Amino acid sequence: MNLRKLLQAFGLPALLLFLSLLTYAQTKLVTGRVTDAQGKGIGGVSVVVKGQSTGTTTNETGSYSLTVPQNATTLVFSSVGYTSREVTVTGNSADVNLESASGTLNDLVVIAYGSRRKTDLTGSVTSVTAKDFQKGVINSSEQLLQGKVAGLQITTGGGAAGTGSRIRIRGGASLNATNEPLLVIDGVPIEVPVANNGLAGSANLLNTINPNDIESITVLKDASATALYGSRASNGVLIVTTKKGTRGKLRFNFNTQFSVGEVANKVDVLTGDEVRNIITQDAAATGNNTYKNLLGTANTDWQDQIFQKAFGNENNISASGSLANMPFRMSLGYLTQDGTLKTNHFNRLSSALNLSPKFFNDHLAVNLNVKASHTANQFANEGAIGSAVAFDPTQPVYSNKRFGYFEWLQADGNPIDLSTRNPLALLYQRHNTSDVNRI
Repeated sequence: MNLRKLLQAFGLPALLLFLSLLTYAQTKLVTGRVTDAQGKGIGGVSVVVKGQSTGTTTNETGSYSLTVPQNATTLVFSSVGYTSREVTVTGNSADVNLESASGTLNDLVVIAYGSRRKTDLTGSVTSVTAKDFQKGVINSSEQLLQGKVAGLQITTGGGAAGTGSRIRIRGGASLNATNEPLLVIDGVPIEVPVANNGLAGSANLLNTINPNDIESITVLKDASATALYGSRASNGVLIVTTKKGTRGKLRFNFNTQFSVGEVANKVDVLTGDEVRNIITQDAAATGNNTYKNLLGTANTDWQDQIFQKAFGNENNISASGSLANMPFRMSLGYLTQDGTLKTNHFNRLSSALNLSPKFFNDHLAVNLNVKASHTANQFANEGAIGSAVAFDPTQPVYSNKRFGYFEWLQADGNPIDLSTRNPLALLYQRHNTSDVNRI
């Protein structure tokens, strides 16, 4: 009995002490400090053993201490506003430096007075980035948004090369004043209308900007936009942000695109034989040969004569990276595009340079953007489309008379003013061009 009491008094505590020493031998204490880029301690950082629930947080000076299993090799450090980091533990201490996490375009919206979180904005804002842009050959930048923004109406101007589109964000608000939205490019408001021949000699202001240089387009829809840009924004705002240089290795990018377009459907009109048959039957029934004597012998499809396959080719090359710690991006693009109407053609040569250095430990940021473009337009006489539908299909395209093209002439050999003009002559006897340089 005395031996049992002795074992109970000393044996059980000895066993518990042995087990605790064994457990202690299987763990170790890791200490360290977590700092930012300036070497200041970061409080509230979560320190967790990878794959386990064992963890702790740093104090206000960034220091921590954590008992981990002896076989633990990796600690995970994470905190709001900083990039998470995994560190391999080889001893009993691990000091860690965390980098600030940069915001993304999905989190921030750039507005007139700075940048705000999307959740903090009460207005209607839609931001479309490069990965969501409309694909294919894009001649004018606003076409990147077609079908991408609810309520945004973009109506193209037909098959003309380099033509402008009608843009409506808030519908038609005025009968006399412009209904075009305000255009803001890299924070600079453009005073002229977007697509209402606002730039002399150009069908569209936005076709002077290379779509490949655009990073994102933000659409401000509701009336709160007037609080940012004044009454100019009463029809909504398009905020265009172009691509910037980023720090890193020098990268080159080249892409080329080829396109072909044609008129899908033509107006269904009578052929020359069908017209001759109708006039001949009418002359036989009435005995009046006035119109029969005016008939020709040809079968001319005037719509085939004025329309063409619209071939286009676009080439773009860009370089980005950093030189001497100065991020930069430069690009050069060339677009040549035919219209579906003969004699219509559009060329664009564009270039862009962006420098975005930072000074004083990133406290001062400088952003320099220079964009230059040259556009050459050859405008076709679109009145030829109506003439092609109405002109006599029994007449030939060309004539041996003074004009070279068949025309309805008076007795003195001059054209009849009220008659329909030869559609092909309307195209090739007009020379209407423009060259626009914009910086």
